[in-house]
Amino acid sequence: MKLFGNLNVVDNEIYLGKYSMNYLKEKYGTPLYIVDEDFFRETIRKFKNNFKSNKFNTNILYASKALLNKYIANVVCEEGISIDAVSGGEIYTILNSKMSADKIYFHGNNKLKKELEFAVDSGVGKIVIDNVSEINKLEAILKERKKTQKVLIRLNPGIDAHTHEYIATSKNDSKFGLSIFSDDIFDVIKRVANSKYFELLGFHAHIGSQVFREESFFSEADEMINFIKKVSDKGIRIEELNLGGGFGIYYTSEDSPFEIEGFLKRYIKKIEEFLEKNNLKIKTITIEPGRSLISNAGHTLYTAEIIKKTYGGKNFIFIDGSMNDNIRPALYGAKYEASIANKFNDNLEEVYTIAGKCCESGDIIIRDIMLPKVEEGDLILVSSTGAYNYSMSSNYNRVERPAMIFVSDEVKVAVRRETYEDLMRNDL
Repeated sequence: MKLFGNLNVVDNEIYLGKYSMNYLKEKYGTPLYIVDEDFFRETIRKFKNNFKSNKFNTNILYASKALLNKYIANVVCEEGISIDAVSGGEIYTILNSKMSADKIYFHGNNKLKKELEFAVDSGVGKIVIDNVSEINKLEAILKERKKTQKVLIRLNPGIDAHTHEYIATSKNDSKFGLSIFSDDIFDVIKRVANSKYFELLGFHAHIGSQVFREESFFSEADEMINFIKKVSDKGIRIEELNLGGGFGIYYTSEDSPFEIEGFLKRYIKKIEEFLEKNNLKIKTITIEPGRSLISNAGHTLYTAEIIKKTYGGKNFIFIDGSMNDNIRPALYGAKYEASIANKFNDNLEEVYTIAGKCCESGDIIIRDIMLPKVEEGDLILVSSTGAYNYSMSSNYNRVERPAMIFVSDEVKVAVRRETYEDLMRNDL
């Protein structure tokens, strides 16, 4: 298992900073979401320090759908970057942190009327319009309130990002955005630009997630800047281009992410070249990393409860967690690395499948992983679970969600462990 950030090994046991996994288990229980706070902050700064230009302003947004709670929104605010949201609940959470409303970008292909009203009434900085129906809905809300709203329009440049179909977002049949190839696209843009209720700042695009080809991002920037040139030639001023995120990260040895510092510098240079080629000036270029900021800083700690060998010869480790706290392997075959946290350096002896406690055959966290001999009570650490684990968790089988801690010099509980009473809170 690759050790990220402040993970280290002392006397055959994995530590995060000065805290052993055994200590964290005894103090906070398992299953347990663990975030390396210093590494998360360091990664944010890496993006900020390398995505810079002397030709335009740069803006980093944290894509909060990857992992959001009040604590993480506070960290993002303290690090001086902006944040996005894709629901009223995410907006509400962010508004209850230190983050100011004007630093929120509100995304989504199907924003409900109540969510748009909440965003407008809360002073959300920018709303990213996805479709014509949303234009009608938002304009009516603004007209009723006699307000104007800063907006971007989400466009689909038709780039194939070569990623899993569930996380590709920019093909021509994607559910997201308006195609730049549509016959009426310039009419739609002109309508928004001319409305007295909208302040059109620019465009947003996002080609997908877990993208490992630099050229996909360069192609997106080239396509979008070429399109902005056409829009500008029609007399519509564009100040901001938001190029989204999707920068691939390491989960297992099958992944080949690019080195982010070098990529960001090359990305900036390409954007500058594309703007110069089109004789364009844009005030702000924005990107939206989420997974690439938080995933490798997050890990999940489990206890091996039962070791079982089936008649067919398969070795199972049944952990105290489940697909409830990590749905991604069941949802689209995501793969992870893991280690026995209290036997890190022991010889690899057996092939195991790590399975959860839910009443589903598909409740598998990792299939066929080589580990040292596992015994009941051993601690299993699954790495790089910071993104889309807690945020996609559920109470299936009436299982309580785990606690989440942030580890730095101190350990801080960001989300308390759910109880049986919590499961009944809304029952009548």
